[in-house]
Amino acid sequence: MSEPEVVRFEVVDGIGVITVDYPPVNALGPGVSDGICAAVAKGEADPTVRAMVLMGAGRSFIAGADIRRFGTPRPPSPKRSYEALDESTKPVVAAIHGYALGGGLENAMACTWRIAVPSAKVGLPEVLIGILPGGGGTQRLPRLIGPKAALEMIVSGRHVPAEEAKSLGIIDEIIPGRDLRAEAIAFAQGIADRRPLRRVSAMTERLAEATPALFEEMRKSIARKARNQKAPYHCIAAVEAATRLAFAEGIAEERRLFNELENAEEAKALRYAFFAEREVAKLPHLPKDLEIPEIRTIAVVGAGTMGGGIAMSFADAGYPVKLMDANAEGLERGMQRIRDNYAVSVKRGSLTQAEMDARLPRIEPVAGYADIADCDAVIEAVFEQIPVKQAVFAELDAHMKPGALLFTNTSAIDIDRIAGATKRPEAVAGTHYFAPANVMKLFEAVEGPRTAPATLAAAMKLGRSIGKISAYAGNCDGFAANRSRIGFTMEQNLMVEEGALPHQIDKVMVDFGYPMGPFAVNDLSGLDVSYSTRRRRKAEDPDYRMLPIPDRLVEMGRKGQKTGAGWYRYERGDRTPHVDPEVARIIAEVARENGIAQRPFTEEEILHRLLFASVNEACRIIEEGKALRASDMDVMWLNGFGFPRYRGGLMYWADTIGAREVYNQVAAWHQRYGERWAPAPLLREIAERGGKLREAVAPVLRT
Repeated sequence: MSEPEVVRFEVVDGIGVITVDYPPVNALGPGVSDGICAAVAKGEADPTVRAMVLMGAGRSFIAGADIRRFGTPRPPSPKRSYEALDESTKPVVAAIHGYALGGGLENAMACTWRIAVPSAKVGLPEVLIGILPGGGGTQRLPRLIGPKAALEMIVSGRHVPAEEAKSLGIIDEIIPGRDLRAEAIAFAQGIADRRPLRRVSAMTERLAEATPALFEEMRKSIARKARNQKAPYHCIAAVEAATRLAFAEGIAEERRLFNELENAEEAKALRYAFFAEREVAKLPHLPKDLEIPEIRTIAVVGAGTMGGGIAMSFADAGYPVKLMDANAEGLERGMQRIRDNYAVSVKRGSLTQAEMDARLPRIEPVAGYADIADCDAVIEAVFEQIPVKQAVFAELDAHMKPGALLFTNTSAIDIDRIAGATKRPEAVAGTHYFAPANVMKLFEAVEGPRTAPATLAAAMKLGRSIGKISAYAGNCDGFAANRSRIGFTMEQNLMVEEGALPHQIDKVMVDFGYPMGPFAVNDLSGLDVSYSTRRRRKAEDPDYRMLPIPDRLVEMGRKGQKTGAGWYRYERGDRTPHVDPEVARIIAEVARENGIAQRPFTEEEILHRLLFASVNEACRIIEEGKALRASDMDVMWLNGFGFPRYRGGLMYWADTIGAREVYNQVAAWHQRYGERWAPAPLLREIAERGGKLREAVAPVLRT
């Protein structure tokens, strides 16, 4: 049987229609570029063809390159599709629906005209996988919309909606899109005889908008966010080349810069992260024919900061959501907090007033359980105490309709203890959001011992439906993400006891690529939160190691930003952390009281103490089946804890050190510090066979 054509060409009323049909999103996979070249050649050779249309079949125009091909040898092509489109002697109309991203937009810009449906989006997101647009994007876009707007698009990698793309000058006309093919043919017939052809490669007028300061200002503006990365700076250099070189020379410079990036460690790590975020959605241990319950109506119990954020997540995604609280005062406070959060977003410009006005009414405050009884699912987000949560679930069990799914947002509590308060434990699962819930992408779907497979699958799907990255976690203290972080948190505090200062540790982690250091984050979230957790764990385990320094800070009223002091000092109305000599005094005092000798620390020891502790624990979590894959752990760290994306994730980064080196250091610290550093058997096994930590999987997935 012959392979299906990935690019079709047909002539309709004097218009050559080139259709890319490479499911699912028409990526520029094998044969697509060559197919477009061949189709353009057919149109050129046919005297009955007056103009051509380039469009995509299915749900998208061309959603970019096939990322799997980056970093691999590719056969040379006599001509690239964007070259064939640019050289056509007949006008070519790009008819865009869905996405025109990366190579898709580059091909569209090589066409003579661009039209799009209102819902279309365009962009050059290559920087997000550590490279730059390598198909002429950095040379054509500044010619089309000016260097300043091109820099913003290329360096951010953002997707631009059709209306904005038209206002910028990328799109020539927005069409209804009721019958894209017919509308595109009609448009092509209307412009078929216009000459001269509008080749973007020949445009130079907008390039004159570049000023000597433009590119340096852009470099300065991204310095903090782009530290340790090459791709954003190479993107700027490529656009700058467009303003000072002839088109052909600019293309050659773009290719040189692209080649420097494609196989760099940064790009490899970002490609790994891209695929890990797609793999995390897969639960191969569940039945393939599983019928997943539909969730159309949602309720949230608990209108505090977390519950309000969860409600906003659903409203932002277009879901109507009911919000209830224990009392009317708490409910009104929660609704006001939601209004204020939306208002702040409008003030910052990240949300329009129209969007706020559409989202806010989707959140319906309700008085009690009777008002949510008919919802398909409910998410509990009350105070993190077992008796409180059990009381809520007993009420939910009594009121919710048969078949309703009962989810808890607990971050650490045993799911089965909560489910035990109901007569339907199979309908209970964890849906753990990360704070702030309406912002953070990570969502843990937690399987309790009695959670039904369909309930778990519904929880995973629910997270994805509101734009989160859903990751599986098994039931244990802290589940997967937070449990893997316990060692990090413990070591940051123990190193302070031993002589490292909070601002020193924060600097190491910011230099590594974190947006904030761990102690500044503690102050932001509130030191009293972990203080309560430590007391709960101590009550459950008398041998649990307490942390006397942060405990002392909380007991002194230093709870973080909300009290103006924590690990740092804060001025009124300012969130900038200031090093406080009082903290150094408290640290030294507590260390003396506990007989702990203090010493200096190197930056490498700080980094490795923090991260190796979590690598070791992640190995235990995977071996116990509480996470399915090491790559899932990487996704959790990237999207839940701010781990620098260009480093791939915790386990991927550990492989850059080497499993053997990590194991040897963990074993040495085991000898020095005791049982908390006992090497995980999985870490030892991978080290001994010379394997990769990022390839580790849970026993249920091993063949």
